[in-house]
Amino acid sequence: MAHRMIWNQTAYFGPGSIEVVPDELARRGFTKALVVSDKVLIERGVTVRVTDLLDAADFPYEIYSDVEPNPSIENVQAGVAALAASGADVLVAVGGGSPQDTCKAIGIITANPQFSDVRSLEGVAATTRPSVPIVAIPTTAGTASETTINYVITDVERQRKFVCVDPHDIPVLAVVDPEMMSSAPRALKVATGLDALTHAIEGYVTKGAWELSDLFHLKAIQVIATSLAAAAEGDELAAERMALAQYVAGMGYSNVGLGLVHAMAHPLGAFYSAPHGVANGILLAPVMAFNAPASGEKYRDIAAAFGVAGAHTMPLDEVRGAAVDAVAALTRNLGNPTSLGAVGATEADIPALAKAAFEDVCAGGNPREASVPEIEHLYRSLL
Repeated sequence: MAHRMIWNQTAYFGPGSIEVVPDELARRGFTKALVVSDKVLIERGVTVRVTDLLDAADFPYEIYSDVEPNPSIENVQAGVAALAASGADVLVAVGGGSPQDTCKAIGIITANPQFSDVRSLEGVAATTRPSVPIVAIPTTAGTASETTINYVITDVERQRKFVCVDPHDIPVLAVVDPEMMSSAPRALKVATGLDALTHAIEGYVTKGAWELSDLFHLKAIQVIATSLAAAAEGDELAAERMALAQYVAGMGYSNVGLGLVHAMAHPLGAFYSAPHGVANGILLAPVMAFNAPASGEKYRDIAAAFGVAGAHTMPLDEVRGAAVDAVAALTRNLGNPTSLGAVGATEADIPALAKAAFEDVCAGGNPREASVPEIEHLYRSLL
């Protein structure tokens, strides 16, 4: 079987690494940028750290900031129009998953205008041209959108989120600077960190996992297990480790897929605007328990990463339970909600949520097949 792995052409890491951006833009022959960010990051003075560098280098740019959490089809279409009006030849994404995903869709549609409805990009999109070049600068340690071939858009009219998978959308340059993440509120650090942990664990056990992807995911699990709590409290070294770990997880899961946690989290975002990382945090341990019978020996490694004594010698059923318990304990200790009622889920919506999760592209990678009734049961158990 042939395995494909796709990553950025170039990536920079470490405090202060955003300083390379103006030189990289000039070296690559770009003449003007459209900076895609959101109003919160602009108000908090995060986006300006990039635009100040562009100003100092006399590099022309405009800003598109009409990006919402769980970005919509309309956000994307407005961004496509903004890029066309700007005359920019490069996109610079500054933000977490929402600006990054919006930026990818803008770049793809501009290069492939036959997909201007946005909905037709769902799944493995049949685009023929690479995106307008993207420079991706994450401001959260979670989504790893800067190194993935995936993005997620919300269809408000149809009350659903859909995943787009397209090798043409990967940014040509990623700049992972932990200083760009330092001002994020604690709750956001927790949510995005749990998103990163979910990527790492789901990528480790997904059907498409293999030796190379396992290297990335296991390392990411090890680092996140020992760094997330401290990073959430402002520890700079732990934050730097989280910035790298989430990127490493992205290098893996982008190429091998995810699973039922993401499939179940996406409808929660579409129905209730639930923050993606919060939803993942609620679902991760319970779905791990559901998947345990199909996990082989991999939960031993997860348990060991969380410091469970005797993880490699205890009976398999016992160590699987210990791995689930360790993830659940971290989620509780971080203060992430543990019930779906906290994000607005209701009993009446469960059939529709379960149907949407079953049809989500991520569900196909889950190591254990899940029927609609089984997904309904999982949702109900968490109300």
